[in-house]
Amino acid sequence: MGEQPWLVVVDPQRIFADPDSPWAAPRFAEIVAPIHHLAMALPERTVVTRWVPGQDRTGSWAAYFDHFPFADRPDDDPMFALVREAEGLTTRHTVNAPTFGKWGDDLEAITGPTPHLILTGVSTDCCVISTALPAVDAGAQVTVVSDGCAGSTDENHAAALQIMGLYTPQLAVRTSAEVLADL
Repeated sequence: MGEQPWLVVVDPQRIFADPDSPWAAPRFAEIVAPIHHLAMALPERTVVTRWVPGQDRTGSWAAYFDHFPFADRPDDDPMFALVREAEGLTTRHTVNAPTFGKWGDDLEAITGPTPHLILTGVSTDCCVISTALPAVDAGAQVTVVSDGCAGSTDENHAAALQIMGLYTPQLAVRTSAEVLADL
């Protein structure tokens, strides 16, 4: 087997974990254990990302923040903090981005231009799929961990996994047990 893959934990933040948040992923708590098992297997190759609002309110972002005014806060607002369970996942690699997709210059600078990425996190139907597809386009091999991701709803989670499954062989959807067996 070649170089070890990189585990990317997409946006394990309070705004997606808190059941009272309009953006809560209902099954967030269920993905914590699979993510921790993967991070223990790849301790030096784990990256955590955070969605932050940034300052850009031009183009479609103006309408977005008009639609979701509760999210129009400073990047350091506590609602954008990592959940306690994610704070210890990495001490070396955190990427903050005001975009749904986290594949870009900052993540590529850590992983290299054509890595194998193992994606986990939230939400499957927004930030995970928005990270996976640009990474595939850039030449990365992507594995999305089905039980390491949570969607905005169960139906949206399943739909996103089905869509990403269409990108074989560049993208694989696998369980955490399957991924761990190959590490």
